[in-house]
Amino acid sequence: FPIDITFKSTNPFGWPQIVLSVYGPDFFGHDVVRGYGAVHVPFVPGRHKRTIAMFVPESTSRLQQLTSWFTGRRPEFTDPKVVAQGEGREVTRVRSQGFVTVSFNVM
Repeated sequence: FPIDITFKSTNPFGWPQIVLSVYGPDFFGHDVVRGYGAVHVPFVPGRHKRTIAMFVPESTSRLQQLTSWFTGRRPEFTDPKVVAQGEGREVTRVRSQGFVTVSFNVM
């Protein structure tokens, strides 16, 4: 999807990121999370290609896995900032879920 945004900054601290939340139907037709990922927007002019590693949060116990499978309510993040920041993510159990390639045209 094309996105047109203009940024101006004096330093790259807190540089913008694109956070992806991908959803899709499961076996029962419930809309569930398929992956989360984030990448910093390049600040050098030109065409840039970035590959984003996607991940999905997992239940911590077999009982929670079974319950979430029956109810169709899988673990997901309520705040997208969790994906963009590293803080607090070391205690979250996640599973790798593929890759997404993004192209940037920076002027």
